[in-house]
Formats: sequence, C-alpha cells, structure tokens
Amino acid sequence: MKALVLDTPNEQWDTTTGMNLAEVPEPELDEARCSADSNKCIIKPLYTGFCGSDKSIWFRHAFKEMLLDSRDREGKAYRICGHELLGEIVEAGSYSQNHYGYKPGDIVSTESHIFCGVCHQCKIGDAHVCSDHLIIGISTDGCFAEKVKLPAKELWRTDLDKIRPEVAAIQEPLGNAVHACSRVDLRGKTVAVFGCGTIGLFTILVARAMGASTIIGVDPGKSNLKMAEDLGVDATLRVSTDPTKISGTAPDHEIADKIRQQCFNEGVDVAFEMSGSNQALNTAIASTRAGGDIILFGLSSGDYTLTDFQNIILFGKSMHSVVGRKVFQTWYIASNLLMSRGHSLQDKIYDVILNRGEDTIFPFKDFDKTNFEKAITSHPKIVLKYD
Repeated sequence: MKALVLDTPNEQWDTTTGMNLAEVPEPELDEARCSADSNKCIIKPLYTGFCGSDKSIWFRHAFKEMLLDSRDREGKAYRICGHELLGEIVEAGSYSQNHYGYKPGDIVSTESHIFCGVCHQCKIGDAHVCSDHLIIGISTDGCFAEKVKLPAKELWRTDLDKIRPEVAAIQEPLGNAVHACSRVDLRGKTVAVFGCGTIGLFTILVARAMGASTIIGVDPGKSNLKMAEDLGVDATLRVSTDPTKISGTAPDHEIADKIRQQCFNEGVDVAFEMSGSNQALNTAIASTRAGGDIILFGLSSGDYTLTDFQNIILFGKSMHSVVGRKVFQTWYIASNLLMSRGHSLQDKIYDVILNRGEDTIFPFKDFDKTNFEKAITSHPKIVLKYD
C-alpha cells in the first residue's frame, strides 16, 4: 500500500526536510500469531489532518528522539506519519467486535495517544498523561496510509450525517482547544488568546461556544488575526515584529496595557498561551487580572524565565498546563459542540480555517512534496483526502 513516511536515515535528520510517499506492507490482523490483534481494527482512512507536530517533523524541528528511537526499537527504516483520522473500519478483531461492538463499515476517528491502561495515571482516570503512552504517527505507525491498524480502545464513533467529513477528520486537534477551554469556567468571562495559529483559532471558537463574553486575539501575523476576526473575536492586537522593540523574555507591556484597558482596567479573567513563546507567556500573565487564570498549551523546549514571579503569588493568579485530550470526556464535548445547532462551529472551521477546501484539501494519491510544503506553510490546517 501507499503511505506517507519519514524514511530518512537517522544520521540525515538534521540535513533533510519533508516526507515521502512510499510502498509499504499493509497492516493485517492475525490473532493466531498475535493475540493482541483481537483488540484492534484495520481502518481505511477517508480524510486525515496534517498537524502542527507533523509540520515539526517535516521541517525536523521536534520529535527527533521519539521518532528515531521508536523506529530503531522496531527495527524499521521508516515511520508512517499522521494521527488525525477519519476512517472506515474494514476489519475488526474478535474482542473489538464483542467488547466494543465495532464492525466493518463503522466510521471512526481516533485518540492519538495510545494509553497503556495499567499505569497509575490510567487507573485513576488520567489516561491522557499515561506513563507509558505511544503517539500515533510518531512513536508508532500512523494514518497517512491507505490502511492503518489501531487499538479499538482508541477509536471514537463519528456520525457523518451530523459532522461534515473534512471537519470530522480534525476532531483530535479541536479536542486540544476543548480541553484547554474546559480547565476553567468560561461563562461570561473575558478571554485573551495569545497565538492565533490552528489551536488558537480553535480556542477562539470553543471559548465562544462555552460562553466567553469577550475574546481578544493576539498574534504577530496579519493573516492569523484576519482569521481570528472572521471567527468572531471582539478585538485583535498585533504583536510587533520589529527586532528593536522585542525585549527577550520580558512582557510586552503595550499589549498588556491595551488588554487591561478593554477589561475593567484590570485584565482578562482567562489568558490562553498557545504560542510557545517565553515573551508571550509573560505577557499573558501580565494581562491577566488578580485572581485570574492562565492556560498553558504552547510548547517549546528549553528553559523559560518568569518575570515578576512574586506577582503571580501576590495577585493569586493560577496557571494550568494542558496536554492532549481527556479520554474520552473531551471527545464527547467536542463532538457535541460540532453537532450542536446552537452555533456554527463546524461551518466556521470549514469556511475560515479550512478556507472552504481551497488549497487546503489535497488528494492523498496525488501527493506532491513541493506543492504540499507550500500549502503547510501558507494555511493553518491541511487535510488529505483518500479515495
């Protein structure tokens, strides 16, 4: 079968980019040889989403050790990438059928973190921070392929009569925003979103659906802020890209002052740091009122500096880190939001974030590395369509 893989030799990681369309063996269920296959399903992808982490792999910015070490452990020269899936089950193991009720023809999405089910976190209901998890498309083979084998426990049924398929394929990253927005009560709250990339844009939509009264989008990019406006933010603030005005890790006091002015001269109730920037984090903290909350989702490696640390304590500000999605509580909320008739969440995702499919949806079989790279650097979200 055809699959989009990272087959670069380990020693060439730092000198290459991209992924390659290659012929690889089809996955199969063989319960006689491997009893664990009874718990799995073979799925034919219909649509798959290209994630920010996939982009990081494409440009070799992240996941080097996780991906290469897992390939080496399996004795493989390639890793099939991709973890945002909408697909049709074509074969189900015996336990998958008897316990989960899966059968050929069922339409499913998938949680991307394969949790072990036996560690302390899994046993107490925190499977999203499993001690021994695998990530589909990074530390185990993913869904950028004509078929993928996944554990039945990871799958989430999807109703295509209520959710359009292009949007159903990206429930997983939408779940990141739902998880972030679920950390605190947003009803009637003022909110600032620092970083209006894909998850930041999703956060704007979800925050509004969850009752936020005022939403301010903050980003250095004009196109990101234009999309934030199209999604319905109340105000946008553009971060300066002038290197003479960027002061390292210190907060952008001009941005913080403008936010305070729009929020009772105190600051927002909730700030979402979605960019991974040290300066953005400190600006988010400075922009949050006393007693407010800062949600941390943006990711970057290395050390961070917190400026005016004592003020976090003295003004009673709370910081919450968010990773992944709660399994499957977050999925339940996300799918209900998409299916709700009370707002136009999925329409806005398709019309604005996916640009109604123009230059954002690509046929998998016609994959072209040059055109695809142009697309992933021009749009916040790209989707692959399968025949």
